[in-house]
Amino acid sequence: MIQSQSQKPLDRALNLSTLRRVLGKALIYAILIIGAILVVGPFLWMLSTALTPAMEVFSWPPRLIPETIMWENFAQASREIRFPRLLLNSLIVSITATISAVFLSALAGYALAKLRFPGRTILFLFFLGTIMIPAQITMIPLFIMFRGFPLAGGNDILGNGGIGLLNSYSALILPNLASTFGIYLMREFFRMLPSDLIDAARVDGASEFKIFRRIMLPLAKPALSAVAIFNFTFVWNDFLWPLIMTTDPAMRTVQLGLSAFKGQYFTDWHLLMAATLMASLPVLILYLVAQRHFIRGVAMSGMKG
Repeated sequence: MIQSQSQKPLDRALNLSTLRRVLGKALIYAILIIGAILVVGPFLWMLSTALTPAMEVFSWPPRLIPETIMWENFAQASREIRFPRLLLNSLIVSITATISAVFLSALAGYALAKLRFPGRTILFLFFLGTIMIPAQITMIPLFIMFRGFPLAGGNDILGNGGIGLLNSYSALILPNLASTFGIYLMREFFRMLPSDLIDAARVDGASEFKIFRRIMLPLAKPALSAVAIFNFTFVWNDFLWPLIMTTDPAMRTVQLGLSAFKGQYFTDWHLLMAATLMASLPVLILYLVAQRHFIRGVAMSGMKG
């Protein structure tokens, strides 16, 4: 009798603990579901609008699945803004800039993390300081530099007489060849790797570049994937810099093409959403391909070495 009476408070405590765990998990799942709806919701609305006829975009009540599915919206949007040409321009600029930024970030990150040289800390602080400078401040000086680039675009040796590097891939790519954030991310990742591997390779007579290429780079795939995704997404979504540097419709990027659907008094929402959906696919595909390395790279770069 005494044992059964003492067992009851214990059972109640266990039941209370189990209830708390269940409620805690339910709360976490509820928050995750709400977050998923907030993230996926705009994409579903974009897809629904892209498949909706123009006269039904603002129909009430709104419908997630339109009565008439207009696949023709994608073809019409592609024709109106010459989407294949814009897509090619964005791919050339984004891929070239991303490859360069990943390689230079890895080189600089390795040097700042594993090599000992005078001024290393000051140089790293200088790199970090450039992050605090808004890009809008440097746009006018860069425009003047590219506009007056010697022996380019009809310019003479003094940079006069032509348009310089305007309306060219060089003007769109050069400012994005390096990434300060990428350098920081790669430095933190390389700091986490043990220096014993480097010392052993040096004893075997390997050069610094060989150590970097054969040992460090294969180990840095997660961080390289993270830098690639961040840089590709930034360059791909950039609107202001291509707007300043290009006046030729044949040199514009996808983001500039999307603005063509928005007029002063009217916006073709169904075509804009169709073109936006097509413009989002390259970034989505890149993330899905490198998702595993991306998450691991961001997580590991934040760990202390």
